[in-house]
Amino acid sequence: MQVFVILPAAGLGTRMAGPQPKQFLSLDGLPILIHSLRAFAAVKQVTAIYVAVRKPEIERVEAQIAEHGAGYGFEGRVHVVEGGDSRQESVANALAVLPAADEDVVLVHDAVRPLIDAATIERTIDAVVKHGAAIVGLPAVDTIKQVERTAHGALVTATIPREFVVLAQTPQGFRFKMLQSAFAEATEDGFAGTDEASVVERAGHSVAVVPGSQVNLKITQPGDLELAEFYLKQRQRPAV
Repeated sequence: MQVFVILPAAGLGTRMAGPQPKQFLSLDGLPILIHSLRAFAAVKQVTAIYVAVRKPEIERVEAQIAEHGAGYGFEGRVHVVEGGDSRQESVANALAVLPAADEDVVLVHDAVRPLIDAATIERTIDAVVKHGAAIVGLPAVDTIKQVERTAHGALVTATIPREFVVLAQTPQGFRFKMLQSAFAEATEDGFAGTDEASVVERAGHSVAVVPGSQVNLKITQPGDLELAEFYLKQRQRPAV
């Protein structure tokens, strides 16, 4: 069994309001994307990693991989492919070139979740082997309200018990054939999912949940970068 990783990194990162996409912003002196790549390259079960980026960024990413990949297992394992206009298109483009067998494992991870840890990645792989599909999820802490959007604001229509809710993170993992078939069906029907699990769920498959962590945050807004810097420094502190 082989394990492939797809990092969709073609987003423009408009919510960061910066001069460049957020996956290229510096975190502790390295591009965020490189931190994410290193996390997966450190997991021995991972066969190869495919990064999907916009065509104008391909050379830039290849240069960063060459510059920062020495000693981290990038050589021969990290590949760059052209992404699409949406996350779903980027993942589909990468799926199309994976040299994977039906039962191989495919993990999809947000390129801007740079603090994912090896133990969570390994647990996700194990869950996919057992269940066929699995996501990392964080239990909800706040009370969850279902609302109706109106011209005058949102109105609460129901309170959803927290035990029925998890906040989806990544990686999200699937058997290759399952993910490939679900994506093909979604494309044929014109369905756009908010994540890979939603596409697989729509195809009638059950998805298991692996416990996530607050540290596995998605860098979306400026304050997230400061928080990631804090978590990274805490991780690098020597044990007492």
